[in-house]
Amino acid sequence: MSRLLIRNARLVNEGEEFDADLLVANGRVEKIAGSIDNANATVEIDAQGQWLLPGMIDDQVHFREPGAPDKGSFYSESRAAVAGGITSFMDMPNTNPATLNLDALADKKRRAALHSVANYGFHFGVSNDNLDTVAALDPREVAGVKVFMGASTGNMLVDDPKILERLFAEVPTILLAHCEHTPSILAREQRMRERFGEHIPAVAHPLIRDAEACYRSSSLAVELAKRHGTRLHVLHITSARELVLFEDKPLAQKHITAEVCLHHLLFDDRDYARLGHQIKCNPAIKTRADRNALRLALLSDRLDVIGSDHAPHTWAQKQLPYREAPSGLPLVQHALPALLELVADGLLPLTTLVAKTSHRVADLFAIPDRGYLREGYWADLVLIQPEPHGKPVSSQPILARCGWTPFAGRSFRYSVSTTLVSGHLAWHDGRVHDSCQGLPLHFQR
Repeated sequence: MSRLLIRNARLVNEGEEFDADLLVANGRVEKIAGSIDNANATVEIDAQGQWLLPGMIDDQVHFREPGAPDKGSFYSESRAAVAGGITSFMDMPNTNPATLNLDALADKKRRAALHSVANYGFHFGVSNDNLDTVAALDPREVAGVKVFMGASTGNMLVDDPKILERLFAEVPTILLAHCEHTPSILAREQRMRERFGEHIPAVAHPLIRDAEACYRSSSLAVELAKRHGTRLHVLHITSARELVLFEDKPLAQKHITAEVCLHHLLFDDRDYARLGHQIKCNPAIKTRADRNALRLALLSDRLDVIGSDHAPHTWAQKQLPYREAPSGLPLVQHALPALLELVADGLLPLTTLVAKTSHRVADLFAIPDRGYLREGYWADLVLIQPEPHGKPVSSQPILARCGWTPFAGRSFRYSVSTTLVSGHLAWHDGRVHDSCQGLPLHFQR
């Protein structure tokens, strides 16, 4: 493997910023020092004026393989991910077939090993009839176990109280929950149909999937976790009301944690008029007040990690009427540049962003030797370049297979100039290096 030397970078790591060189050898960080000589490096990058960050570890993506090749694959979506500064991802189980048994899990691992340029891990799914399999899982083989508590996703909706009780009591590893209360959602949708017929406007989405529907489900999940001592991680928090369910204290002291996603930090309900179903997602993007509360909570330990919930659909599907248009949006290609807008606006310290996208994700999922800039750790690295005049999103081809982005027409004040995955160049000088091969994530439990 090549030896790669990054010179003159501004490293951001573990709450500090400092100038240093960094040497990569055999896929790992060999040395960090104020100055490093050539050290027989075969590749040198002068990073003058750039930040060097640990790569983002995205705990929630839907890369659509197997089952939806028109929407995405490990090949297409991992290429988009490394362009956006994501070096590792954890893929969700609601594929076709769903990841509800060990054969389906093994198949996804095989596919990713062949085609992913980013490091990869997989969440296991829960249905009403696979609890024996879930209870017997080896915690080292999966990133986590995902339950849809009231979010209709094929046969993966779990709302039977007895099944939920057993799941929370017996799940052998971290349990991830999508929390929305389906009866409330269906009732509000019916009221909207009575008002608008089949022409429900996109702006109604956060009224149908409102804060109350989220709180009723997430509060139940937290109550069950407290009763059973479950290691619970609640995904994509969207409302100010839900924040009271989570403690403001260090990750190591918590058994119940929470994620926020970048679109819930960057959009609000005023954006539906312009973007329509492009930003239709579950749970819904809500009010400006909710968005601002989520941003504020990131400054504390109440929200632990930031994910993308990248969930691509075709452009044609997104143009369908409300009840037919699927929920989800493509986000990984612009993940770090979009989040860095919060840094540029003075709303989020860069060190906090790095903690919530890298350090804490590695800690939460017990991923060894990743998520930090440390000697001996895997070299999952991202160089961030300032763009004083803004870099238009349109200046770069869309790599996600769906071919569109909700950020069209936007410019970002920072861009990803280089991404290294396990010591290999994955993205550099505006192109993906397809020779890069991501590695499976390990979970030290």
